Amino acid sequence: MKPYYQDDLVTLFHGDCLEVTEWLEADVLVTDPPYGVSWNSQFTSYNNKGKWKSNPDKIKNDHSPQARDDVLTLWGERPAVVFGSWRIERPQATKHRLIWHKKGQQPGPANLPFMSQDEEIYILGTGFISTSPPMRSVIETSEERGRAVANAGHPTPKPIGLMELLINRCPPGVIADPFAGSGATLLAARNLGRKVIAVEIEEKYCEGMALRLSQQVFDLGEGI
Repeated sequence: MKPYYQDDLVTLFHGDCLEVTEWLEADVLVTDPPYGVSWNSQFTSYNNKGKWKSNPDKIKNDHSPQARDDVLTLWGERPAVVFGSWRIERPQATKHRLIWHKKGQQPGPANLPFMSQDEEIYILGTGFISTSPPMRSVIETSEERGRAVANAGHPTPKPIGLMELLINRCPPGVIADPFAGSGATLLAARNLGRKVIAVEIEEKYCEGMALRLSQQVFDLGEGI
């Protein structure tokens, strides 16, 4: 199948990752799959005047964790870094759980007693880089989440700095991302000189990724 976008390090395909399976040739899985929470937010980004705007986007195949679990079944026991939510059962082979603390998250328009400000990151398989001291399990980022959504053109982007930190802990080899989304894994891998094979089912997100990659954008202003 012809890639939607390709350069020396990045290969991006448009399609269903269960049908477009070139990503299975990679060595390490780093991905942000549909969580299975039927996510939908009407207030997730800013317009160009700095005001909240409606964003009715939904995440495809987010009605259950089936898409995530199907991919992990295909991937097998190889090393993997997978984002998720505490609301859904973790992948069965999870060996460690990290917490992404979204310090820059907006307060939100909802009048609720509690509001989540974190997401989980599951570590599967072996071979990850060890250091002394080890990396702590809570990773904090400070980017403004609303503006990050607007900049990335995707409702749930991950910070480039966060993805670089995670990839730096991964074993050597080619990175796979079958749920490419905003392209954070692709940009982070390329920044670090790592090859990556990715798939995205939504063409509008493929278009945005291809544009940023072709413009040699190495940072979306989302540090940690």
